[in-house]
Amino acid sequence: MMWGCMTAQGVGYACRIDSKMDAEVYTNILDDYLLPTIKYYKLNKDRVIFQQDNVSKHTSRAAQKWFDENQIEVLVWPPRSPDLSPIEHLWRYLKIRLNMYDTEPKGMLELWEHTEVEWNKIPRDVCIGLIESMPKRIAAVLKARGGYTKY
Repeated sequence: MMWGCMTAQGVGYACRIDSKMDAEVYTNILDDYLLPTIKYYKLNKDRVIFQQDNVSKHTSRAAQKWFDENQIEVLVWPPRSPDLSPIEHLWRYLKIRLNMYDTEPKGMLELWEHTEVEWNKIPRDVCIGLIESMPKRIAAVLKARGGYTKY
């Protein structure tokens, strides 16, 4: 499993997760990967709006406390809404890139090496396109009354 984030500046730092993901692991990832991403891109934390889904580790007291302590706004997000999540489309882009290798990886280590290479090659324009597509995606979901969309 991996965790990654994206901004309008490009992809953030990504990490491989070798343990069970729980609230403690999640908040450690936010410390070790989200904050450095914000710093790397010189983003103003007061203007960052972080989007995540509603799985229990994301909505845990520990995660809520972490966001409060780090003064990062979290976007209110409806449950079960993959049609709206831009990161899901970034994962798809990454999987397509990984499937372009001539041979399958010989193990998890090689898969992670390929993943890191392809993650770091994701163009900024891909992130911008996904972010800018949000109004269209929201309109499509509303039109479909929460049902299936092309997204």
